[in-house]
Amino acid sequence: MTFDFDQVYDRHNTGSSKWSRYPADVLPMWVADMDFAAPPVIIQALQKRLEHPMVGYSVPQQDLREAIVADLWAKYAWDVQPQELIFLPGVESGVNMALKALVQPQQNVVVQTPNYPPLRHAPGHWGLNKVELEFVAQVDGTYTTPLDTLRESLSGGGALLLSNPHNPVGKVFPRDELQAVADICLQQDAWIISDEIHAELCFDGRVHTPTASLSPAIAKRTVTLMSASKAFNIAGLKTSYMIIQDTALRERVNHARCGMVDSVNPLGMEATRVAYSEGGPWLNALKTYLQSNRDFLVQAVKTRLPGVTMTIPQGTYLAWLDCSALELDNPQQFFLHQAKVGLSPGLDFGDHAQQFVRLNFGCPRALLEEGLARMERALLAR
Repeated sequence: MTFDFDQVYDRHNTGSSKWSRYPADVLPMWVADMDFAAPPVIIQALQKRLEHPMVGYSVPQQDLREAIVADLWAKYAWDVQPQELIFLPGVESGVNMALKALVQPQQNVVVQTPNYPPLRHAPGHWGLNKVELEFVAQVDGTYTTPLDTLRESLSGGGALLLSNPHNPVGKVFPRDELQAVADICLQQDAWIISDEIHAELCFDGRVHTPTASLSPAIAKRTVTLMSASKAFNIAGLKTSYMIIQDTALRERVNHARCGMVDSVNPLGMEATRVAYSEGGPWLNALKTYLQSNRDFLVQAVKTRLPGVTMTIPQGTYLAWLDCSALELDNPQQFFLHQAKVGLSPGLDFGDHAQQFVRLNFGCPRALLEEGLARMERALLAR
């Protein structure tokens, strides 16, 4: 079975957040929303669901729960029970529910930076102490966790907000590092709130390790957040889920909705069920295409964007570009105004990341090449 990831769709005037932020002459490559059509099996399933004219308040059916459980076992050998799933309209709401339920005002919430802005900002919503823990950049271009500093930062409990695969640096935590991080959390009686929304998008043969799958003891202190939204490009259907294997912890977190976290879109639940039960061939083809895009981007940065460097993403479809050598006041604004390419500004991800931008390479190759060509021309014209 073949799928056409090269087809370019015009997303202007569709209400797309990605394509509405900037004027029409700007190529948007910022938010984590791919420019591919959703899998045909999902579109077909939604069309069939809409043959029934009622789309009222809905609850997750057993077949949805069983599809997710089967998928978690098939991909990660992680044994999850259907009742251990809590459905939500988004991962961000789940992170905030967990913080509200679990962390006391005097405790720290550790966020590894650079990091996805909603994770960085979540502790502030509840008046909690945020500690931004910088990754340590290695000579091979990878990033590692400073374990001693993590241990010190979690003294007295609190929580670690984990992003794995990591947004924006594309790090897929190796099992030994993930184990070391989780062990420190256990030793310090800290909770682990793990955003694993990009779990299926790992490259070069890597396989994601869910944090809670490391051991029963770690599972008892872990809230995992997942969704089909990134891998299957259905984010607008607003459906995600928590996995909390400890009964008491699950009830505690689920009670922290605070009147702000509502039920889930019925079409989103149907799309999620089909993604996990029938979307495997499409996902495999997508990963091949994304890895090829990543390699194309890596080569282009080396040969066509002087002064720009990047870490090779191990997962996600997001590239973290270091523009320090360009000596620009604001690289994001430079590329926006001079190249007409909309990238995510580094400062959104960390206070020390002003010289970085994030680029989304989840798009047809023609759009990726157009964006790179615009950036190349802007640099040559400086």
